[in-house]
Amino acid sequence: MTDTLSRPAEILRDLIRCPSVTPEEGGALGMLEGVLKPLGFECHRVTFSDKGTPDVENLYARLGTGSPHLLFAGHTDVVPVGNESDWSHPPFSGAISDGKMYGRGAVDMKGGIACFIAAVEHHLSDGNNFSGSVSLLITGDEEGPSINGTDKLLRWAKERGEQWDACIVGEPTNQNAMGETIKNGRRGSLSGILTVNGVQGHSAYPHLADNPVRGLMDLLNALLSTPFDEGTESFQATNLEVTTIDVGNAAVNVIPAKTSATFNIRFNDTWSGETIRVEILRRFKEGAKSAQIRKGKNLPVDFDVKWIGRVSHVFLTKDDKLTDTLQDAIQSTTGRSAELATGGGTSDARFIKDYCPVVEFGLVGQTMHQVDEHTELGDLDTLTTIYQKFLEGYFDE
Repeated sequence: MTDTLSRPAEILRDLIRCPSVTPEEGGALGMLEGVLKPLGFECHRVTFSDKGTPDVENLYARLGTGSPHLLFAGHTDVVPVGNESDWSHPPFSGAISDGKMYGRGAVDMKGGIACFIAAVEHHLSDGNNFSGSVSLLITGDEEGPSINGTDKLLRWAKERGEQWDACIVGEPTNQNAMGETIKNGRRGSLSGILTVNGVQGHSAYPHLADNPVRGLMDLLNALLSTPFDEGTESFQATNLEVTTIDVGNAAVNVIPAKTSATFNIRFNDTWSGETIRVEILRRFKEGAKSAQIRKGKNLPVDFDVKWIGRVSHVFLTKDDKLTDTLQDAIQSTTGRSAELATGGGTSDARFIKDYCPVVEFGLVGQTMHQVDEHTELGDLDTLTTIYQKFLEGYFDE
């Protein structure tokens, strides 16, 4: 069976067999280096560290010295497999069944990396030389804290004098079929913890206590009762979700001293990271002033907000050469007119957009992060052809 695999399927199988659960390299970067060096790529393995986070090994590889300079970005790290006994095939086997390849990372996103490398191989084997340069920026930290990966690798490369004209991130962007969607932007993301402070006491003597749960409900109502916006031409409406509510109270007859709620907001280009923070705090303050906790206790709610991690800023890529060339490659391969879209979560494109125009395009993502993650073998060939046609069009000066 392995003798009949197409080239992208071969590369993907070998990548899946590398158990690279974040932050472990698992042999994946070494495997890629072994494929890229014979093609003429200059490869660099770079490890970054930071306090409180695991060390992460990354790969930067470049072919050529001229311009334009195209960057392909991706990650070889994968999420945990969960209960391995739930899988139909071992999650790190690259098993094939009914025209599908199974394995953790098949879709997200070792498949995209395999297809891009296979496209470069085809391009070179056809006697073509890149008039400019092609580079791959591969991290092992996308599914983790995203601290010792793409962000630092971009800075490392820039300090070496690297500059890029455009980038494709090989994340799975299609919901049902190849060629549906190109992501040319992403909403911003911000997370926080709201803590409401009260006074602990016996539930039978509420006048001697101050229940923070009542205040939390009022503040969350003030936060959620009014939409942030109605969306814009390029982005969905801003949306905030409360993801946890915690009291930490083990006793049923004790009014707790404090309670907290975590929240995450995905915001569009109506807002910046700073203005959305200001609006969230404004809503909390209004809720705190108007809260009616109970008769005789109408003091403002005592609360504080802690922001979690870094804000991911909203961005929209407007680069006709990049998007038009990719849409043409998709159209000629699949017959579909790919939609430019900005929905979904965040990706490492949020770092890359500060260095060059960036879009995302990859496989069908229905099974990413699921048990029995898999991709159609035919989709691997289709994506490879799209990437190859893109390369031909992008470097055809």
